[in-house]
Amino acid sequence: MLEHGHSETDIAERIGAPAGRGYLRDVVYGAIDGSVTTFAIVAGVAGAGLSPFVIIALGLANVFADGFSMAAGNYSGTKAELDNIRRLRRIEERHIDKDPEGERRELHHILQLKGLSGKPLEDAVSQISSNREAWIAMMLEGEYGLSSVDPHPMHAALTTFVSFLIAGMVPLLPFLFSVPEAFTWSAGLTMISFFAIGAFKSIWSLSPWWRSGLETFSIGGVAALIAFGVGTLFNL
Repeated sequence: MLEHGHSETDIAERIGAPAGRGYLRDVVYGAIDGSVTTFAIVAGVAGAGLSPFVIIALGLANVFADGFSMAAGNYSGTKAELDNIRRLRRIEERHIDKDPEGERRELHHILQLKGLSGKPLEDAVSQISSNREAWIAMMLEGEYGLSSVDPHPMHAALTTFVSFLIAGMVPLLPFLFSVPEAFTWSAGLTMISFFAIGAFKSIWSLSPWWRSGLETFSIGGVAALIAFGVGTLFNL
């Protein structure tokens, strides 16, 4: 079974209203960082032999403060990306107004690189350059490699924060519920979380789920071991 249909209606609906910039990167980034940093605090504090209360206090502080910091950083980065797209759009608008023939030559070259030649190429240049918005969109994509769908800074920030919050709470759950051998449970749940994040990521990649899961599991495991090792240095 193919991933989507190719009838005229299917094509018109899918291409005429694209889904936009995906937020998979923000979900995975936020979830992995939330798990790693929170468990790093748990492992470090536990390695230093401090009380569960300290683990909970520092862990919650990390989840909310670092989660907000990451979301704010992602918002600022995405906003900068959006501002750059708008800047380049204005450049193309000005160039089309001031030097339309030069922009048509650029458009001709872009379409030539896409495989057009001869009369179809000339017709395409004429047709696209007669539609100002289509012309600008083609120049942004062909000259700068930009998508026609703008990123949304607030959506990116909220996705990062929610992912960080959910994944970051996992290492703290055994301590919040006063489970016996809380650190062991925290380590186990966090490792499961690492693997699950990687397996989830494989839905959008060519890697098998188990390989993607093990990759994320390994990254998180190394971070946890480093944090625990540093913490034990202060267990005097």
